[in-house]
Amino acid sequence: MKTEALAGKRRETSTVLFLLPTLIVMVGVGIVPLMTVVNYSLHILFSGTLPHFNGLQNYYQALRDPAFMNAIGKQFLFTALILVIQMPLGVALGMALPEKGAWVGVALVLLGIPLLIPWNVVGIIWRIFTRPDIGVVTKVLAKIGIMYNVAKLPSHAWWTTVIMDTWHWTPLIILLTFAGLRAIPPEFYLAARVDSASRWAVFRYVTLPKLKHVLVIAVLLRVMDSFRIYDEVFILTAGGPGSTTLFMSHYTTRQVVGGFDMGYGSAISVIYFLIIQVMCYLLYTAMMKVGQKQ
Repeated sequence: MKTEALAGKRRETSTVLFLLPTLIVMVGVGIVPLMTVVNYSLHILFSGTLPHFNGLQNYYQALRDPAFMNAIGKQFLFTALILVIQMPLGVALGMALPEKGAWVGVALVLLGIPLLIPWNVVGIIWRIFTRPDIGVVTKVLAKIGIMYNVAKLPSHAWWTTVIMDTWHWTPLIILLTFAGLRAIPPEFYLAARVDSASRWAVFRYVTLPKLKHVLVIAVLLRVMDSFRIYDEVFILTAGGPGSTTLFMSHYTTRQVVGGFDMGYGSAISVIYFLIIQVMCYLLYTAMMKVGQKQ
C-alpha cells in the first residue's frame, strides 16, 4: 500500500511538472495582462500622468455613456445577424460539397483561401471593390440602377460590413460541417432509409444531432470573432458613416489611442471581456441542453 501511494504521489508530481511550463505561459500572457488592465480601470490614468485611484467610477461612466451603449447595441446586432446568416448558409453548403472524387480537394482548397487572407487585406479588398470610382460592386449595381456608396449611406456601409464578414468566415463553418459529416457513421443513414424517413427527417433527427458539437464550436468561434472585428471594418468604413459601423473594439481604441484615457479605456475593455465570456457561457450551456434533449 505504501508503495502504491508513493507511486501515485510521484505520478501527481510528474503531472504538475509537465503542466508547469504551460501554466507559467498562461499566467504570463493571460492572467498578468488581465490583472493589469483591471488595475488600470480603477484609476484616473491619462498617458504621461500619474494614476489616481478612482474606484468604480470608470465603470459607472462607461455604463452611462450613450456612445458606448450604442456601440454595444450595434455589436450585438452584428453578431446576431452573422449567426443567422452564416450558420444556415455554412451548414447547407457543407452538406452540398461532394463526398468523393477530385472535386473534394479542389473545393476544400478554394474554401480555405478566404480564411488565409489577413483581416487588414480583407478590408483593403472590399475597400477597392466598393470605391465609387473604380469599384466592381459599385459599377455592377450602377448598371441595374442602384446608386451605391459605402462612405455616405449608412445602410450600405452596414450591409457591406455584414456581407464582407460572411464572405470571409462562412468557409470556416462549411469546413467544420464537412468534417462533422464525414464523422457520422453511414449506418445511421442506412437505418433512416429502411424506415423511409424523409430528407428533412434525416436532417432533423440524424444529421443535426450528430453535428451538435461541431456547430457549438462554430457558434462560439463566430461569436468571439465577431466581437473582435476591427481591422477590416476600420479600413472599409472607419466606423462610419457617423457611428453606423462603430463597434465595441473601435470605440475602445478611440478612447485609449485617440483620447489617451487609459483608465476609462481599461474599464471599457474589462466590460468588453466580461460580455464575451458571459455570452459564450450562455450559448454553450443552451446549445448543450438542446443537444441533450434531442
